[in-house]
Amino acid sequence: MEAVQRASPLLAQVTPLLERVAPYVSPVAARLEPRDSPAKNVAAVNSLAQGGGGGTDFTNGAVGIPGDLVGPTGFLERLGWYREKLDGTLAASVPTLEPQRHLYALVRDFLERAGKGLRPALCIATTRALGGRAEDALPSAAGIEMLHNAFLVHDDIEDGSESRRGVATMHRRAGVPIAVNTGDAMNALAMRLFRRNVEVLGPAVALRILDEGDHMLVECLEGQAIELGWVRDNDLTVQPQDYLRLVLKKTAWYSFIHPMRIGALVADGNDRKLERFDRFGYLLGAAFQITDDVLNLTGDAGRYGKEINGDLLEGKRTIVLAHALGKVSATDRAWIGNFLSRPRERRLTREVLQLRQILASTGSIEWAQQSAVAFAEAAKREFDETAFAGVPASPDLGWPRSCVDFIVQRNA
Repeated sequence: MEAVQRASPLLAQVTPLLERVAPYVSPVAARLEPRDSPAKNVAAVNSLAQGGGGGTDFTNGAVGIPGDLVGPTGFLERLGWYREKLDGTLAASVPTLEPQRHLYALVRDFLERAGKGLRPALCIATTRALGGRAEDALPSAAGIEMLHNAFLVHDDIEDGSESRRGVATMHRRAGVPIAVNTGDAMNALAMRLFRRNVEVLGPAVALRILDEGDHMLVECLEGQAIELGWVRDNDLTVQPQDYLRLVLKKTAWYSFIHPMRIGALVADGNDRKLERFDRFGYLLGAAFQITDDVLNLTGDAGRYGKEINGDLLEGKRTIVLAHALGKVSATDRAWIGNFLSRPRERRLTREVLQLRQILASTGSIEWAQQSAVAFAEAAKREFDETAFAGVPASPDLGWPRSCVDFIVQRNA
């Protein structure tokens, strides 16, 4: 609408007419105005989603323009809606130049089989909930998603993973050297996306977002180093509290905390209270990662998208294993140490199943499930009391809160 208004001054004459037409009143007219006060405009549109504006329900997009602005209210439907907003920006960021076969075509293929897009959706939802525009968040959201996929390519190599998203991992299909290079290219493409914020939001805000991205990247790499070190050293002293520190570094910062912090900066480049998202993001990240650890042992392969028991084959120190190591007998502990000391290719399937049985017998799987629920409940309190305290109700605000339940129930 804003682009059309700039192309034709005649549209300026439409605004006073819209203000006299119920039930649209000011929300739609506000979309034709310059972005002087985005928070006010979005709050007005949000009031429609809650049944305002003459009692008409726009939440399912039943009435053209307002429904398009508000979007669907179901969690997965809205997640897909955020993803649709992102797809064009993400696809356009992949060069069409050569080399295609051994680089850009691999990037494009990997992105087309991407997961649900929780991280960019969280960025976009936060921006909109705080009064910003989704289109302003797209470069950052796409950069976060590109980085995430780069991490996955490299993680699969480091872990020796066999499958990802229902197909063979990239390094199995294209070879390790090409997969490493492709992951590196995705990192570079992510930086290009972040740099686009200079023209979208201005250099000062773009630099703040780049600082967030820098911290996100370094924390994740440090977390990965810690986890790889545990496997390399066959460390059997890892305790649940060590795991929870790892979760902060490897999962929470880049999957939850920084997407919200960046989304807030897109909405208001002068926001100086970004730390309000840190505790909620950490608690949500812990619930997410613990649930992921449990699903790796108990999930359905078709829904989960990764190989079941893959963490055991890779020797990862999950919270389930860390808890079990404190409960097992000396004999079982010695057997576990011997099993984990061998490379993946020398870990037999029957031994993996035996370790899975040990984890179940110690009650560690059930304990981990209960821990995930406890972290999720704490995350809900933090969401209401700190992270988004005082933010007007809207579908965009409701979506990140509903993430909590989705994360711990996502195999249902």
